[in-house]
Amino acid sequence: MYAVILSGGKQYRVQKGDTLKLETLPEEVGSTVKFEKILMVGEGETVKVGAPYLNNCTVSGTVLSQGRHKKIHIIKFRRRKHHEKWQGHRQNFTEVEITDIIA
Repeated sequence: MYAVILSGGKQYRVQKGDTLKLETLPEEVGSTVKFEKILMVGEGETVKVGAPYLNNCTVSGTVLSQGRHKKIHIIKFRRRKHHEKWQGHRQNFTEVEITDIIA
């Protein structure tokens, strides 16, 4: 069984046992997270699609860690002008393991 969930403005296709790095969630490590915005649930040939969300469906997961991704380097320069600017960015994430899909 799989589901498509909405979290942090992005859609994720998940199955039981998957680990995801989502946008930061305000949960403690080891706590349970419930996702209520379920767009689609499928199993084999059977597919349920919400309009926009499915009622009475939840996906639950366990928070494994809070962290930050690798640094992304941004460089801006103007050719032949002796001008360059460097900048870096590290995005925060919450790592979640999907434990159950209830449809």
